[in-house]
Order: sequence, then C-alpha cells, then structure tokens
Amino acid sequence: MSRRSVVSRRSWIVAVIAILAVGLTLRTLWLRADPPVTSVGIVWHDEGAWTHNARNLALWGTAKTDNWNPVYIAPVFTALEYGSFAVFGVGTWQARVVPVASGLAAIVLLMAGLNAIGGRRAALVGGILLATNYWFVMWNRAALMESTMTAFIVASWAAYAMSERRPAWGIAAGVCAALAFFTKAAAAFFVAAIVLDAVASYLSKRGRGSFYESRKTSPGPFTIAGLVVAFGVAAIFVIPEWAEYYRYNWLTAVERKPSYTIGALIDRASWLPVAQDFFSRIWLVVLGAGIGLVSIATRYLTARPGERLLVLWFVIGLAELVVHDAGNARRYVMFIPALIALASLAVTADRPWFSADFSRASRRTRWLVLPLVLLVGYIVFGSLLRIPFAGEVEAGIYRTTVRLAAALAVVVALTVVWRWGAVFGWLSRARVTSGALAVLLVISLAWNGGQYVSWAAARTDLNYRASVAVGQKLPPGTLVQGKLANGLALENRIRPIFVGRGFGNYEDRLRREDVGYILTYVLPSVGYESQAGSGLIQEILDQYPDRRAIESFDVQETPGPDRAELIQKHGRARN
Repeated sequence: MSRRSVVSRRSWIVAVIAILAVGLTLRTLWLRADPPVTSVGIVWHDEGAWTHNARNLALWGTAKTDNWNPVYIAPVFTALEYGSFAVFGVGTWQARVVPVASGLAAIVLLMAGLNAIGGRRAALVGGILLATNYWFVMWNRAALMESTMTAFIVASWAAYAMSERRPAWGIAAGVCAALAFFTKAAAAFFVAAIVLDAVASYLSKRGRGSFYESRKTSPGPFTIAGLVVAFGVAAIFVIPEWAEYYRYNWLTAVERKPSYTIGALIDRASWLPVAQDFFSRIWLVVLGAGIGLVSIATRYLTARPGERLLVLWFVIGLAELVVHDAGNARRYVMFIPALIALASLAVTADRPWFSADFSRASRRTRWLVLPLVLLVGYIVFGSLLRIPFAGEVEAGIYRTTVRLAAALAVVVALTVVWRWGAVFGWLSRARVTSGALAVLLVISLAWNGGQYVSWAAARTDLNYRASVAVGQKLPPGTLVQGKLANGLALENRIRPIFVGRGFGNYEDRLRREDVGYILTYVLPSVGYESQAGSGLIQEILDQYPDRRAIESFDVQETPGPDRAELIQKHGRARN
C-alpha cells in the first residue's frame, strides 16, 4: 500500500485541525510579550518603525506625516497592518495579528502544496514541523515583514505545485509571487525562481523525457500572465511615486548596506551556515532537506513543478544572501518552509531517493552533481560544527568553522564521486521507516517545544509597558525624535520622528526645534538602536547641552540590562 493512502480523510481533517490549533496557540499566547533576546534575531523596536505609515493612517488619517515612509518599501504589509489597526485599534497585539495570520496561512498553504506533490503523509509532517518551528513561531509573533513575505512565497509555491493538475493555478502563483515582492523586495529572488521554472516548463513541454512531455498544457504561460497582471496593477500605484519608490528600495535598502567586492561576496558565501545559528537549530531538517534537494536535482527534468521550485527557492535564495546580506538573522526566515518541505518529501517518499540507474551515471553527470553536493555538505557540516565552536563564532571569528566545514564537504563530495556506485546504490535502497519518522518528529517537537517553554518561563513585557508609560508621560500628538520613538509608539499617541543614518528625517535632524523630546537607549549604550551606533543620536544630543532626562524605562533587547530614556531637549517644564 502506498504511504500516500495511509492517512484516511477523517484522520487527515482531525490532524489538520489539531496542527492549526497548536500553531495558533504558540503564536498568540502572551502576544504582547517581548521577543527572545538570544538567537532568532528579532529587533523589537523595528516593529513601530515598519508599521509607521499604517499607524499614521489609522490615527491621523494620513499615511505620511514625516520623512520616514516604509509604505514605499512594503506597501502590502502596510495595507494589512492598517486593516488590523482599523478593525482592532492601534496597539502591540493588533500589529502582531498580521504576522500571526501570515504564519497560520503559511502552515495551511505548505500542507496544501505538499499534499499536491507528496500526499497527505508528507503534508502532515510538513505541517507539524512548520507549526512548531521555534524560529518561525517567534517571527510569526513579530510585526515585521518577513513573516508576511514568506507566507506569500509559500502561497505562490503551493499554487505552482497545484498547477501540475490544473495549470490555471499558475495565475495565482504569479500573483502571490508579486504580492511577496511588494511585501518586501527581498522576495525578488523567488520571483526570479518562479519565472525561470515557468519559462523552462513551457520550453520543455515537448522535450524528450520532460515532466510535461505527455501533457497538453504547461502552467508556465499562466504563471507569467499572473506575474504580468499583478506587476501591471502595481505599476498604476508605483509609477506616480517612482522617485520615492526608487529611493527607498534601491538607494536606502541596497546601496547603503553591503559591499559588493569579490572579497565581500566570498566572505558572505562562507558565512552562510555559521553567521547565524539558524541552520544549527534545525539541523535534522537541514540534513533531510539536503537529501531531498540532491534527490530532486538528479531527476530535475522529470521532477514535479513544486519539487523543482523548491530547489530554485533554496539555491537562488542563498545566492541572494551572498549578494545582499548573509549576516542578518531576518534573511533566513524565508528558507524555513522550503527546508521543511524538502525534508518532509524526503522522509515520506514512496519511491527511493535515487533510482538504481543513477548509481551507474556517467562520469560527466558525476562531476555536474559535485557542486550541489559541495553546497549541501558545506551547509550541513558548517551548521553542525558551529555548535562546538559557538564561542568563536559569536565573537566574529569564523575561520576554524569555515575551514573545517569546507574540508569535510570536499572530502565527502570527492568520496561520492569516487565511490559513486556504492553511495548511490545504498541511497537507492534507503528508507525512513514509520518508526524512525516518529522518533524524528518527537525529537523535533521536544527541541522546539523546549525552546518555547524556556522563553515562556522567562518572558517579560517590558517593551509593552514602556510604550504605555510613554503615553502616560506625554500627551497625544507630542513630537518625539529618534528611531526608538517609533519603537515605543504602538501603545500611545505620540508622533515619532524617525532618524536613520542618511535616510528618514536625517537631513534636518539638528534643526528640529519643533520637536521637544528625544527617545533613545542609554543601556547598553546611548543610541544603541541606531545602525550607526551611538554617534547618530549622540550628535543630536550634543546640540542640547541643557537637556534633561525626565523618565527612564526598562526595555528588553539584549541579554544584559536595557534602558530607554525620554529626554527633554531644553530642560523646560512640560506644559
């Protein structure tokens, strides 16, 4: 009996409801609580900054009240946040409703896509893993764009997977890919991935040995049509605001950030498995995903559309990190569903991971597979070695981990090429038994559940309380300067004036005499919230030697004590 037929319809429905119930509970318990201060990489004070235009529209009736307008970077996210504020009011939990809903949608959509290409068993495994993944749960609780962008990527992938049977689903795939891009432009990698596969699927429809060889219709044209229509509609709104859109998405988000020298690109490539502990925390999933990735790649032309797009999702996504930013934890969130999908397909596969014929592949094929084996090996070994060398890595010393991981990846890759027949002969017979799968799921649930329980036991709500306290200190409409003013604005009615290094309200930062107050960190350092360190805020503070600190607030951002301070610029008594 096929593993796909093991799960009855009734059991399937009950299991899906249970998975969603667990996912909802993990994402909504203590929704005002502070994010974890170790790993994961959530910067809590960014929530107020990225919901700024939605908050403005809900409170003041206009999206733009100053020169910080992330609506030009994240119009879809801004619209969804405004919808939440309009229905529930402005506040911390209201802002976090959007990522919570995004996370739940991603679970449902991942299961739908996996069911289409791997059956109910694969869908349930994927749903369990995504619903309980600690990284994903915590990002689904933060009012930042990554969760919503990822949900639209999953929606696009699921629709593309379902287009195998009904090509018209490709239209939804294209539209959702565009929505992901306009939620956060970092999703450009996925747009490129789906375009590549859509074009390739159309060109190979009549190709010998192609998946589409015996099919009358390819989803490629439908997918491209969906993209064209979605971007065309978006252009109606973007073109009139092109100068601002270009400034925010290119000058602000790209040019001011990474270095693009050859050395910098090599550094970022070598950092992929070690700069963050993302891959280390889901190492078993990474191992399973690596097997699934190579398995699909070796039968790429005959693989299902959803399988091929998973490979491109991961590989092109890694390339985007190398080009842009491999050191930021938020960049890795988009990989979680892809890795889980690849691993779920691998551990629940009805057929062998590799065909018996592949063990007799030509020498040319062996060397073509080598780069992919090197990539997978480097990520698997690098993320594993990061654990014993965590002290060095956290100190910014990657040399030992990178060299050892690279050496092991090379040894394994060359061994695979040398002992090709034996390796792939064994892999063609390997299976994950039901018992082994149950053990792996228990380990995953215990690991992720343990992290969640640890966070819950030590949780605080200092940031929420500080935001409430700011509102008790300052009347509605008070202008307050500094990025932290945005971070502490969700539970009050102040009017924050965002100041970034070279963007936002930067040009007139030293001349804002209409603004009487500044909000900034004083611990762990003055201006800690600024990307440029304390210098940006300090140069503003230096303009006001008679300034007076009128209130301090305990907040939570780092493992150490953190404190924000409300400063009156001229020390005048407040009216």
